[in-house]
Amino acid sequence: MSSVIRSSACAFGILLVTACSSSSIDASHPTENKATIMLASDVEWTHLNPARGDKAPSAGTLWGNRSSSGPTGFLLKPSDGFESPPHIHNVSYRGVVIQGQIHNDDPDAENMWMPSGSFWTQPKGEVHITAAVGAETLAYIEIEEGPYLVHPAEDAFDSGERPVNVDESNIVWLDANAVHWLEAANADVAGPEMAFLWGTPDDGGLSGAFLKLPAGFDGVVAASGASFRAVVIQGQLLHQDAGAQPLEPGSYFSSVGAHRHEVTCDASAGMCLVYVRSEGAFQIMY
Repeated sequence: MSSVIRSSACAFGILLVTACSSSSIDASHPTENKATIMLASDVEWTHLNPARGDKAPSAGTLWGNRSSSGPTGFLLKPSDGFESPPHIHNVSYRGVVIQGQIHNDDPDAENMWMPSGSFWTQPKGEVHITAAVGAETLAYIEIEEGPYLVHPAEDAFDSGERPVNVDESNIVWLDANAVHWLEAANADVAGPEMAFLWGTPDDGGLSGAFLKLPAGFDGVVAASGASFRAVVIQGQLLHQDAGAQPLEPGSYFSSVGAHRHEVTCDASAGMCLVYVRSEGAFQIMY
């Protein structure tokens, strides 16, 4: 492995994932503990809103528990043509479109269909609708504090937060020219790219980012912070702790503390897009 990408807040002021720290990850030693793996095919589905039953989208938990306190990440699977009534939530959430197209906005807003790789946020207390088109529409939803509840529009309140809808075509990607690289052996070879989405890119800070791994990528994502959680958005990712079973879109892997995630992006399925929620630093080595 001849190249390392380590994002640093001191390297480029904004879209960066780790901090201006002199410390680095020791990638020379293997990780003793295995990563937690959840294949998309193993997700258990329930009604997102039990009060609406089959009229509500299905939801499948990847980590945490959306019915209790604490942060949680889960998959949202609406039916083709789904449109919710105007409503609010008691907590704010982030969303990433995995498959199909999602519209999330004010009830009177024109449809803005966000395709795979798009990112949005929904503030608590704000009236909105959510709609979907596509037979296999799927999204990843993340909250910082549960439980995740649905309330009627008349209970609306202003939390002071404001929503964000970012179409995948507007994501700003950083490569070797913008992110601090160590031992970049060949700048002509297509390498990983990253895009910061939210959070605080400081030592130990919590943040979210996209990783774009080129088709055929074979390397290591080395985590060094308190927690590392990743959801496959596009492509077929192979992980050393999943054996020969590929991680398809909607699959999840995570670790606690220092960990080397040895991954390969199956070239036959194109590039791999991964959403990462990291509490602390990580590096990409190849």
